Amino acid sequence: MAALPTGVLGSLDPTSDRAVFRQIADQLREAIDKGRFAESAKLPSESELVEHFGVSRMTVRNALSMLQGEGLVSPEHGKGVFVRPRPPVRRLASDRFARRHREQGKSAFIVEADAAGGRPEVDNLEVKEERPTADVSARLGAPRRVLARRRRYLLDGRPVEFAVSYLPLDLARDTPIAQPDPGPGGIYARLEELGHHLDHFEEEIRARMPSPQEVRTLQLASGVPVIHLIRTAFDTKGRAVEVCDTVMAADVYVLNYQLPAT
Repeated sequence: MAALPTGVLGSLDPTSDRAVFRQIADQLREAIDKGRFAESAKLPSESELVEHFGVSRMTVRNALSMLQGEGLVSPEHGKGVFVRPRPPVRRLASDRFARRHREQGKSAFIVEADAAGGRPEVDNLEVKEERPTADVSARLGAPRRVLARRRRYLLDGRPVEFAVSYLPLDLARDTPIAQPDPGPGGIYARLEELGHHLDHFEEEIRARMPSPQEVRTLQLASGVPVIHLIRTAFDTKGRAVEVCDTVMAADVYVLNYQLPAT
């Protein structure tokens, strides 16, 4: 069996009180961080790592399991363990909702997908009238009923985001917004056509581990967290016209916010 190239991985420190499998995980993590193993690259096999470090196969498996739990690597049955790709989508908050995109017939997700060079898709679409939760009701000014639009976004066939938009029913009922396909530019373009010109958005963001349902919906690997974002859209009259509750795979998105200097 061929030895690993010199300098890719170091040796264990027998004087350290850090567990051997953690030392191996540390070395693999460092090699990934420094680009010795590129995105989507295959890591050395279990046998190669066993020979290089002089440890048992179980010790190597524990090290790889640790990296998998951190979301750094993913195993492929019968092929090996591979470095997970870095986030491919940059979500530029100051630009994604620019009016010029809506005027070009592009929704925010299409704008991001175009920038990433990916193919956007939407599935699991559901549009229904329902009673809002207390939180959504408070954000929208206490409407009795809302129109809820649920959908999952995919990039090149991979689920990356799940979102639910809530709009006051008196605003959205019997309009294109209530249709599965609201038309070019998405629901924000339709809102402005109805006279609700958008003025600003407020976003609340936190990172957390996903629920079991979110793991299934976004097909998340072990150890991958999600970004939970709640956005409220306001028109020029100060009315909240939409609340969007979004869960994004954190290994797909980089959130980019441009803040004023003063």
